[in-house]
Amino acid sequence: MSTEIKRAVCPYDCPTTCGFFVETDGNKIIKTIPDKNHPASQGILCRKMRKYEDSVNSDKRILKPLIRTGKKSGGEFREASWDEAVKLISGRWKEIIDENGPEAIAYCNYSGVMSDIQRNCGEAFFNYMGACSLVKTLCSTAKGVGYSNVVGKTSSLDPREIKDSDLYIIWGSNMMATSIQSMPDIINAKRDGKKIILVEPYAESMKQYCDEIILIKPGTDGALALAMMNVLVKHGFADEEFLRENADGYEEFKETLSEYSPEWAEGITGIPAKTIENFAAEYGRAKAPAIILGSGNSRYGNGAMTVRLITILSLFTGVWMNKGGGICGCAPIDTSYVNLKLINRTDFRQKPAKRININQLGTAIKDKEIKSLYVYGGNPANSVSNIKAVLEGLEREDIFTVVHERFMTDTAKYADVILPATFSVEQTDIYRSYGYCTLQTARKAVEPPGECKSNWDTFCLLAKEMGYEDEYFTRTEDEMFEFVLNNPTKAVEKLSYRERQELFNGGSVNMPFSDHTVWKTDSGKIKIVNEKLAESMPRYIESHGGEYPIKLISVPDVHTLNTVFTNNPNLSNKRGTMRLAIHSKDAEARGIKNKDRIICFNDLAEVEFEAFVTENIAKGTAAAVGTFRSEQTLNGLGVNALHHDRLSDMGEATTMNDNTVDIRLA
Repeated sequence: MSTEIKRAVCPYDCPTTCGFFVETDGNKIIKTIPDKNHPASQGILCRKMRKYEDSVNSDKRILKPLIRTGKKSGGEFREASWDEAVKLISGRWKEIIDENGPEAIAYCNYSGVMSDIQRNCGEAFFNYMGACSLVKTLCSTAKGVGYSNVVGKTSSLDPREIKDSDLYIIWGSNMMATSIQSMPDIINAKRDGKKIILVEPYAESMKQYCDEIILIKPGTDGALALAMMNVLVKHGFADEEFLRENADGYEEFKETLSEYSPEWAEGITGIPAKTIENFAAEYGRAKAPAIILGSGNSRYGNGAMTVRLITILSLFTGVWMNKGGGICGCAPIDTSYVNLKLINRTDFRQKPAKRININQLGTAIKDKEIKSLYVYGGNPANSVSNIKAVLEGLEREDIFTVVHERFMTDTAKYADVILPATFSVEQTDIYRSYGYCTLQTARKAVEPPGECKSNWDTFCLLAKEMGYEDEYFTRTEDEMFEFVLNNPTKAVEKLSYRERQELFNGGSVNMPFSDHTVWKTDSGKIKIVNEKLAESMPRYIESHGGEYPIKLISVPDVHTLNTVFTNNPNLSNKRGTMRLAIHSKDAEARGIKNKDRIICFNDLAEVEFEAFVTENIAKGTAAAVGTFRSEQTLNGLGVNALHHDRLSDMGEATTMNDNTVDIRLA
């Protein structure tokens, strides 16, 4: 049997966007091979992707269009042709538009596919239709807003730059699950005697890689940052000359710091004042410390302010001027690699439409003014907050739901029509990493099995049946790919001929690191005080919280980072049972022992877990580990059933870590 090696790119939600190769016999993928020369991943491929072929070749895949024959969520469907399915969908949509207008149609997608064309082409279709617009702020938008409120478009450290750091503060990041490609730098740094400090409510996954663990109450990270800056000023570690020259508002901000003492912060964060003093002094003495910032601490009602404060802290000793010093985990890219307007076509929309925030999808689709929902690249019945509201909306008999999907997910069970979808190796696209300065492309490696179609091909079919005649919808997938590359941004225009050809053929390009000391703000200075904000002066604000005694957070698992991976039985089996980590003191007070069946509850839902009793969690905190399909849960509900759909202080982002619960024995 002759085989061929082809390039591929990981399409899933991860800052690295790893490159790899696939071996194919021309019909299917046989093997996944790491790319040792990839500029970011350098041959490291996480366990979720090492056997990608198992998912691509799974006998559980949906291969033909399906039309519902039984009750919603009952899983009763019949096979149909694409022609029948597309005519049914377009017919219903035309009726809805005639009777209620296009804003009665909504769509939902997120990070099921992170490539540019396949992810964003649906936005163009629904812009043309005039349907509801989707606010896609499910992950870390508050983090991005908090960071940019201080430094604008100034880039943070690319993870490959932290090898030059002399102190590592891993702040709210389970790097083993979300940044595995940076772990060799952490392991090597510890071996070389550089100190690794972890600031985290739940430290189980990262404890073995760190020299010191600082357990913090969820949602109080901003108080710690303020207290550290209090100490830095008090003991002369703040680089005041740098701050006066480079920052707007330093002197005014400095005056507020006296109220944020370590003793004040101890009462809020649960961290002893002496620990805060020592931590701040150690940070102040470092020449090139790197704060490796996760996204978890931005998923609160104070999330944007929290990241704003941590970003200011990262600048407070002037270490951004030193190689390896600064903050890592925000935006390392200060320019555009792809002109997304060519893909999402915001110009198609003739007038503003009703906005639906993905975090509040349940509330939106319970509203009977919404008559249809189209889902692609997402699984909202499992992955957004207030799941019971989402399910209540999906159960409506009068909401016409179409799901474009590869497997029978929790969302697909509620569909009226299911359309079979492709994997990344079965389509052509462009990939931008959001954590590294890399740009990649991958051509289709194999033809899709059965009757599976990509997002692009599906929306073009629907557009034709709807009578949309714009040239955009007449292109093939490859033509759109080449159209985008032939209309490059300024950054891509600077690439060499060889690099441009690499992109056309399928490959990776390492874009240059940015200058982290050129402040890309309106004033050309760091914005400690930002007069454009309602909260111009940074300060501590409380999170949403709640009336129950235990703060609940969700943490990633190395096997099933999100619901995309729950369809792989090997990964799901290695992940194990749905666990809730709680501190031994909280467990003892409730008569709970390790591995007991417990009920975690609040005003939204009751969710059953297996107890994991540990000392590596802040007191008064519970951590739900990993994601699960409904049939993998213990009582049919996952942790998102316990999450309110309230939004962050800025960025309209998720507050999935900002909820309170209590726990009892099941």
